[in-house]
Amino acid sequence: MFLYDVFPPELIKVGLEADDKEEAFEEMVDHFCHAVKINAREDILEALRLRESKMSTGIHKGIAIPHGKTNVVDTVYGILGISKKGIDYDALDGEPVYLLFMMLAPQKDTEQHLRLLKRLAELLDNPQFYTDLITQGDPQGAHGIIKKYEDVLITLD
Repeated sequence: MFLYDVFPPELIKVGLEADDKEEAFEEMVDHFCHAVKINAREDILEALRLRESKMSTGIHKGIAIPHGKTNVVDTVYGILGISKKGIDYDALDGEPVYLLFMMLAPQKDTEQHLRLLKRLAELLDNPQFYTDLITQGDPQGAHGIIKKYEDVLITLD
């Protein structure tokens, strides 16, 4: 499974309006539920909040990777949110977050979930990936950046 499959254009929201973490979670989960036609908003939010209560997932300068496990999904999903103004996220560095890579996984699918988090961390090691992604004006452009950088990683493996 590839990140560009997990984060398809229909699950990418450019121009997040949220001001803080909770608003961002709600906005992105609403986007996800609408896109995949699932009625599980509160279950998903609960899974994300539970994970976030352990430690902030705002772990990299300007980047957060909120994630949670829930039985309301049967495969790993990724929802990418891009904020132009920045979100008060209670990040470890205290700085606003501009990219949110939200991941939802089934309770039983730990291995795939961890593999995808590792791949995302590898992409985020390249500062140009962040720079190119943050400047995208539409979901198709953002998806193209994920695919471009992931294809480079694949050829290096």
